[in-house]
Amino acid sequence: MSASIPIPSASQLQGYRALTTDAALLLRPDQGLVELTGSDRVDFVQRLTTNDVAGLQPGQAAVTVLTDPTARILFVFTVLQQGQALELLPGPHQAEPLSRHLQGQIFFMDQVQVRERSSAFVRMRLMGPKAHQHLEQIGLPVPEAHGRFLEEDDVRVVREERLEVPGFELVVPRERAEGIAQALARAGASPVDPPTYAIRRVELGLGGYGHEFIADYTPLEVGLAWACSEHKGCYTGQEVIARQITYDKITRRLVQLHGPEPLPEGADLLAQGRKVGRITSSVHSLEREGPLALAVVRRPHHAPGTRLALANGLEATVA
Repeated sequence: MSASIPIPSASQLQGYRALTTDAALLLRPDQGLVELTGSDRVDFVQRLTTNDVAGLQPGQAAVTVLTDPTARILFVFTVLQQGQALELLPGPHQAEPLSRHLQGQIFFMDQVQVRERSSAFVRMRLMGPKAHQHLEQIGLPVPEAHGRFLEEDDVRVVREERLEVPGFELVVPRERAEGIAQALARAGASPVDPPTYAIRRVELGLGGYGHEFIADYTPLEVGLAWACSEHKGCYTGQEVIARQITYDKITRRLVQLHGPEPLPEGADLLAQGRKVGRITSSVHSLEREGPLALAVVRRPHHAPGTRLALANGLEATVA
C-alpha cells in the first residue's frame, strides 16, 4: 500500500499535455498477441467469454471478458476478426497465460489451434485528439469508427474508445516497430509513460489491467457491462452475470474518489466503521490538480457525494 502519490515530472507533464491536446504514444512491450485458427475458433471464444463475437465480420473488433464459473474476471482482451483467424489482444503479461488457459479449454472434437505470437509483433497505443492526423501523416490507415480495424503492410490499426483511454491500438511486426515509433515521433507524437497514462485513465473513470480487471471482481462491478452480451447463449459465468442483471444483484460499483490528501491504493474504505470498499487505483490528477482514485464500493455507498473513511483517518468523497 503506497503512502503517497508522486507529483508528475516535467516529461510526464509533456506527455499528459499530448494526451489531452495533441497525440501521445505509449509503447507496450509487455502486451502481446494470441492467434486462434481452425474452423471452430469463433464458437470456441463464444462459449468461453461474455461478449457476442459470433457476428463479427472481417475488419471488426470487440472487447470480451473470460470469467470463471463465479463470473470473476480472468482475462480481458480485444478480439480482431481476421477472416481466417482471430487475433486476441490481452493485457500486460497476459498473452502467455491466456494462451495456456485457452489450450486447457479445448475439447477433444474442437477444431481450434492456439498460438502465442508475441515474439512476432509489438504493440503500441496512439491517443489524443490529433492521433488520427499523425496516423495519416505517416501513411497508416484510420478506422472510421470504434470497433473497427484496418491493415497496411501487416500493421493492424484498431480504433478502441471504451476499454482504455480513447485512441488507436497498433499491432506492428517487430522488425518495423522502431521505424513506426520514430515516424510517429517525427510527426509530432510525444512519448507517454505508463504512470502518466494511468493518470488519464483514472481521470476518465476507466478500470485498468491489474487494478480493477482482476479476479476479485465481476465485469459488471468494474464498468465492463457493455462487454457482456445479454442476448447470446451460454458461456462460463453466464448464469451469475444474468442473475446480477435480471435481479439487480450488482452490489458493488466502480467509482471515482476525491480526497484532500493522497488516497493509498489498496486501502479499505469504511462507512460507520464497516468496510464497504477498496481503493484500486490512485493518482495525482493533473486535470483537478489533486489526489484522485478509483475504488470498488458497495451500494448504496457508491452514490455521488458519499463520504467514506480510511483507516488512517483520511476521508474520501465519491465523485
